Amino acid sequence: MKEMVINIFNTVGNAYCVDVEDGNRVYELIKKALDDKNYVKLNFQNVEVLTSAFLNTAVGQLYRDFDEQTVKKYLSVQNMLPEDQVLLKRVTSTAKFYYKNPDMMQESINEILEED
Repeated sequence: MKEMVINIFNTVGNAYCVDVEDGNRVYELIKKALDDKNYVKLNFQNVEVLTSAFLNTAVGQLYRDFDEQTVKKYLSVQNMLPEDQVLLKRVTSTAKFYYKNPDMMQESINEILEED
């Protein structure tokens, strides 16, 4: 098994991790590494802005493809600001809940959106 370090700043091309497309690029790199049973370290050095949209795409959807134990075992982060760690924790909690029962989650979302 190898360890792969993904430098988020270099992968995105700047310090602003806000776009879903950029998140998807990171997701594809992580997914390939996890498929190959390699460890992945996400390096957030020089990242100034990080959004939940980016993290949902980059990390959240991993819970659709892998069980929680696999993600926890093979994926780690470094150089992440404390406030971004809080955001990541919220994103992963929501993703785990969503992918365990996506139909129920979608029903809840629909009910909320229909309320006036």
